[in-house]
Amino acid sequence: MSKPASTTSPSPVTSLSTRTSDPVDERKFVVALARGLDLLRAFRPGETLLGNRDFVERTGLPKATVNRLAYTLTVLGYLRFDEALGKYALDAGVLSLGFALLSGTDTLELARPHMRNFAREVGAAVSLGCRDGLDMIYLETIRSETALTLGLASGSKLSMLTSSMGRAYLAVQPADTRAALLDELRRAAGDEGALLVAQAQREIDRYASEGCCYSFRDWHDDVNAVAVPFSDPRDGRLLVLSCSGPASSMGESVFRERVAPRLKALARRLGDSP
Repeated sequence: MSKPASTTSPSPVTSLSTRTSDPVDERKFVVALARGLDLLRAFRPGETLLGNRDFVERTGLPKATVNRLAYTLTVLGYLRFDEALGKYALDAGVLSLGFALLSGTDTLELARPHMRNFAREVGAAVSLGCRDGLDMIYLETIRSETALTLGLASGSKLSMLTSSMGRAYLAVQPADTRAALLDELRRAAGDEGALLVAQAQREIDRYASEGCCYSFRDWHDDVNAVAVPFSDPRDGRLLVLSCSGPASSMGESVFRERVAPRLKALARRLGDSP
């Protein structure tokens, strides 16, 4: 049975310090803008329509605030309102921003041929991602012809706690930043938060000796994965490479002995150590 792919983003008012790895100056932080972006982030992979009730539940914002934000985003072309269903869909404005990001990512262009060769060599899926709130968002995924992993694609999100990609990101954060993030992730995960944080912490602790983080059946019952972080040499942005495959045919030993060394070598070719 699948485990939750991502967590709900926290309110910008209560957790400014956990939304980014950089210090946040509250005097310059525009709360209204952050709330509007939280509405856009409320959409999950595969979802096309959300109503005001969905926005309220996922953002924690008052209904009146959600109404105003949704109306504004509709006027600006980031949301489209379906009057027949009384729900909102993402509109072309969001799509144009996504294309601008991907087309402007030189590292992604450089990484694609290496990722393609890697996927073919190990017979699995290899992905490149970065942080988005309390989740990791996939910028690109390339699969080998024989890979039988889940259909995660560009724009898909996974929780930092259960994904190898998220754990690798957390592993290279300053201790105080990591502690704040783990606390926020624990609260966002609800009743299972303490257990999930403990599982993630074990993998994070191994990063110093192994140079990578694993997720063995943690975010999906039949998926194993390993991830390695690196810094983009052009702008210093922290990116993460991951490789995933079916646990039924690619066990832990395969990832530790065969996949991880190759993935670490690929990360060194693409960027700098974080």
